[in-house]
Amino acid sequence: IRFAEGGFRASEYFHDSIVESGDVMARFPETAATYMPGREPLKTGDQVDRSDYARTLRAIAENGPDHLYNGPLGAIVCDFLGRNGGIITMRDLADYRTVDRTPVRGEYRGYEFFGPPPPSAGGVHLIEMLNMLEEFDIAEMGFGSAGSIHLMLEAMKKAFSDRIRYTGDPDYVEVPVDRLIAKHHVEDFIDDLDMEKASPEIEPGQGSNESEHTTHVTVADADGNVVAATQTINELWGSKVTVPGTGMLLNNTQAMFDPHPGNALSVQPGKRVTSSMAPTIVLRDGQPEFAIGLPGGVKIFTSVLQAVLNLVDHRMSAQEAVEAPRVWTQGQEVEIETGISEEVRSAVAAKGHRVIPVTAVGGGMNIVRFEPGGTLSGAACWRADGHAVGIGGGFARPGARFKPLAYGPETSPQDDVMSEQEPVSDEPGEPGESPGRSNGENGGERS
Repeated sequence: IRFAEGGFRASEYFHDSIVESGDVMARFPETAATYMPGREPLKTGDQVDRSDYARTLRAIAENGPDHLYNGPLGAIVCDFLGRNGGIITMRDLADYRTVDRTPVRGEYRGYEFFGPPPPSAGGVHLIEMLNMLEEFDIAEMGFGSAGSIHLMLEAMKKAFSDRIRYTGDPDYVEVPVDRLIAKHHVEDFIDDLDMEKASPEIEPGQGSNESEHTTHVTVADADGNVVAATQTINELWGSKVTVPGTGMLLNNTQAMFDPHPGNALSVQPGKRVTSSMAPTIVLRDGQPEFAIGLPGGVKIFTSVLQAVLNLVDHRMSAQEAVEAPRVWTQGQEVEIETGISEEVRSAVAAKGHRVIPVTAVGGGMNIVRFEPGGTLSGAACWRADGHAVGIGGGFARPGARFKPLAYGPETSPQDDVMSEQEPVSDEPGEPGESPGRSNGENGGERS
């Protein structure tokens, strides 16, 4: 609420995001007034006013969730939608329920992974791919080699094939989670894998319609509490529609459903959409090791996979792991970041993959890592605005004092270092006295 009340300065990335969607945003007066005042996109350094949203958040904080689901805020939203062709009613809001689900769990080379269960696809298929790759010496293959990239791409194809077939809202479809994350599930993958030839592509049109625009935050503290949280309104700026007076940008997440009946992702009343979100917490010997996540739509869990390999197999630092070049496929063309050499991209293409060089795969990843000795490290990558923020310091140890020193014309800081380490005497019979030690008498106090 405090950050919304104060607003923030628009970054270059923020400005470019407005420009990218400006034609649509301009159609909605409330949205345009906030992000395109005078019909011009906010420029880098301009103040972004989120005061309406701050008031909305404060009202929810003071009145609880019913302020939206059964109260005046919900009435405002439904009235606005109804007057503009929408079909959501107060009954729809009142009937909504959150669901607590048990995370999925997997293991990889002695690390314990926890991720979101269905309807999210992220946790299940991340663990599925890790199980496939555990059978290979990833470190020996080397980061960014044609062989390791080919292997990852084949694992991604298998995971997306299973996602399309099985993953959906478990209240509506049966998702065989235990089978998908079982170690023995990878046997067919191993048997069918050809390290010199790409497997057949998945038929176009069977992939997910997820946007790449999402928000992720990873937080940890010295007590071992860890939060990895991903949320989305789907596309950049969601539906581009702002409810007047609330600061609320409405989502367009329904676009992620499959409009064709009979599939795991088919749209149905009350059904929760499947996403690729993959906020992940990793333990080792029962203690937090790292937590990670990112935006990026269908490229999320495959990007988390690569960061895990970077950390565990390639022994990268947190910063190296999130910034390293990535690859992606969901079964058709293959995207490889240009940070991977043209020579390697050509070698991957020679195996039968349709390679497309791209600037970036997925969004801005961030990670918190628990280092040996109890310290924490954080990292965010260059693919989007993101920051690693730490709060350090504390109270002085008992008995600690800062005693300023003043130096005379014949003394130096080195003399004082010596005197602190070992009592010395200028004259016999005067133990512990240091020549030129003034304790402030000659030079006054120092600060």
